[in-house]
Amino acid sequence: MQMSPAGRVLLTTLEGDAPLPYQDSAGLWSLGVGHLLTRSELASGKIDLPTFGVCRYGSDAWPQAWIDDLLRQDLRTTELGLRRHVRVLLSQSQYDALCCWTFNVGVDALRTSTLLKRLNTWHHEEVPAQMRRWVYAGGRVVEGVRARRDRESALWEGGAG
Repeated sequence: MQMSPAGRVLLTTLEGDAPLPYQDSAGLWSLGVGHLLTRSELASGKIDLPTFGVCRYGSDAWPQAWIDDLLRQDLRTTELGLRRHVRVLLSQSQYDALCCWTFNVGVDALRTSTLLKRLNTWHHEEVPAQMRRWVYAGGRVVEGVRARRDRESALWEGGAG
C-alpha cells in the first residue's frame, strides 16, 4: 500500500509546509513537511534530495519542488517501516492514518509500541485509543498534538480526518 493523495494532504496539513528551518513543538529543527534535520544536515546546512541532489537550506526559502521531493523521500522511510512491521490488512483510510501517525512519531516508536502489538493481533478497534496516548513533545502534553491525534483517529475510523 501507499499513502493516498488525500492522506498526503492531511499529513501536510498536520505537519505544516515550511520553506525555512523551524523548531517543532519539542524544540527540534525541522524543514518542509516535518523533516527532522539530522546532525549531519544541521552541521553542513545541506540535504541530499533524490531528484535534485545536494541542496542548501538556511536563509533562502526552499522551492515547493524541493519540499515535495524531501517529503517523498521521508514518506518512503515511513511506508517501508509500515510494510516491515504491520502484519494485518488495513483499509486505505486506516493505512493513511497509521502513516500520518508513524511519520510523526517515527518507525522505531511504531516498532516498539503497544499500538502495533494490539494491531498485529487483529485488535483494530484499539488503535485510535493507542494513537491518542502519543500526545507528548519535550515531556509535556501538547494540545496541537492532541488535536492531531484526534484527526488521525477519526481517519482510522473511516472519517475524513
